[in-house]
Amino acid sequence: MVLSLTSDAEGSARKLAKGQSSVTSDAILAAVLKSLDDDKAEDVVQIDLRGISEIGDHMVICSGRSTRQVAAISEKLKSRLKDDLGILSKVEGKGTGDWVLVDTGDVIVHVFRPEVREFYQLDQMWLEPGAPSPTEA
Repeated sequence: MVLSLTSDAEGSARKLAKGQSSVTSDAILAAVLKSLDDDKAEDVVQIDLRGISEIGDHMVICSGRSTRQVAAISEKLKSRLKDDLGILSKVEGKGTGDWVLVDTGDVIVHVFRPEVREFYQLDQMWLEPGAPSPTEA
């Protein structure tokens, strides 16, 4: 049996093989938010970075109740993005479980323990002045 790809499928296969994805940043953001919701992440804040920074299109900041939950949220997120969208994410900080960064390229996700999140106040650095804090929203 010979498997034949159409030109669109062939192009998509080539992009995935090169590490490129045709998935939009909004689709990645939706998948991230769903995964975080499924894993009971708390105080989820999303920040639109388009026009503000070149590091990505969106940033998501959330909390887990413990080091174990922070590590699990980030690991499941990485796995779901790979399985569902074919996106290979870079993960930093999973070993300690205090602050884990998941970088998809277009969407940057920070998963914190509440105490660590409060200490660094990353939300406040990126939110517009006068915007409600995550606990006020």
